[in-house]
Formats: sequence, structure tokens, C-alpha cells
Amino acid sequence: MNASTIDMAATEALLAFWRDAGVDACYADAPIDRTHIAPPPAAKAVARATATVTPLPLSGAGLNDSVSEARRLAAAADSLEALARAVADFEGCPLRGMGARQSVFGRGDPAAPVLVIGEGPGAEEDERGQPFVGKAGRLLDRMLAAAELEGKVFITNTVFWRPPGNRTPTPAEQAVCAPFVERTFALMQPRAVLLLGAAASKSVLQTDEGIMRLRGQWREWRLAEGNVSAPVMPTLHPAFLLRHPQAKKQVWADLLALAVRLDQDD
Repeated sequence: MNASTIDMAATEALLAFWRDAGVDACYADAPIDRTHIAPPPAAKAVARATATVTPLPLSGAGLNDSVSEARRLAAAADSLEALARAVADFEGCPLRGMGARQSVFGRGDPAAPVLVIGEGPGAEEDERGQPFVGKAGRLLDRMLAAAELEGKVFITNTVFWRPPGNRTPTPAEQAVCAPFVERTFALMQPRAVLLLGAAASKSVLQTDEGIMRLRGQWREWRLAEGNVSAPVMPTLHPAFLLRHPQAKKQVWADLLALAVRLDQDD
């Protein structure tokens, strides 16, 4: 047995010890974003194709006016059905003029105990008018069913029109849609909220923390008005799981924690 064999055996033993001790991250001299994925050639082509479809400037008085109009429409809705109509009538989000076919509000039981919030609609959602109906949505449905949460959720997004090229919605785009998301929360008064991915988690919780730090940790969402609050569980987006199936066990643990919390509240 040579020195390299001994070193390899020692390294494997040390890694096994760390794994059993619960260590799931290594630290280097400089931070490395290991969640970053270089876009494939197809994604680069989409980026080039949508380069001329840029967000309209939305800031200052324009942003305030759009948010005020969203609040007015949202406050007048006394049901999720009325809120969906208000979203469809809302013209203050620039995404609706950037190639989206229609508004995509929500699906599920309006009286469900769990509100699920994702990022924004994609191509299939834009075509069918419902959130999470593509590959990521089908994976989400399977995982919810396995955790015995099927039929116990209402699903929506932080924005209601498809961003061009399926890009991440901007904070300004999320801000003008936020009154509708908050009104959904106020009307449902769910017992728990599940946030899917970094964009949704940062928008709802108003934080700059990364999703790897947020996921699996219970937070609280409390509205400034109406005395409405609920525990919130951020987790990874199902689209991320399609690219990194090894991360499914983390989301599975989060869903089980959510299911247990619901059972304890019964």
C-alpha cells in the first residue's frame, strides 16, 4: 500500500465522518456560488432574442402610481375569483406588454390551509392561464401528493405575467404585483405559506438572504394591516430540482416539516 492509497483512504474516512456529523458545506478562502449554473447555448439564444424586449422604466412616481392602483383594485376584491379579475384588469405591470398572452393568477382550493407562492409563469402557464402546469408544476404536484398535501394548497406567483425569456422578474415588477399577493394572503388567511425559490422568498420576506440559507427555516409573514400572519417555509424551486435532482431530499424534508406543522395545528 503506497502513500497515495493511504491518503485516499484517510480522506474518504474524514469525508464520511463529516457527512455523518451533518456537515453539508465546505468553505474556501473566497465565497463560491455553487448554485450558479452557466446558461446552455439555448438559453443564450433566448437571451439574444429577448434583448430588445427590455423592462419599461418603473420607478419613482410611476412605480408609486402603479402600486397605488394595484392596492385599490386588490382592496376591492372580496374573493379570490374577484381578485383574479382585478389582476386581469390591472395595467400597471410592464410585463403584460412584453409578450405575455394573458394574466396567470392561481389554481387550487381558495379555502386551502396552505398558500404556495412561486416566482412567475413560464411558457405553458402563459398558454394555459394557470401557474405551475409545466414540468416543474407536475413535479411539485407529485411531491405535494407524496407529502399528503394534495388538495390542501392554493398556488400563485409573485408576478402574474410571463417575463420574456422566462427571466427572473425584477423587484419593481414584483412590487407592483405585491398588493395582489398580499390580498390573496389576507383573503385566505392560510395556516402556512410555502415559498418556492429565491425570487419568491426574497420578495415576500423582504430579505436579501440566499435561498440556501433561508430554506428549511420557519419564518413569519405578517401584513402591516389586518392582523394577518402565518408561518412561512422557504424551499427550493421545483425547476431547480429538475436540473439538480439530488436536491429533492432537501425539499422533501421541507414538505414533511410543513405537513407535520399542519397536523400539529389540527
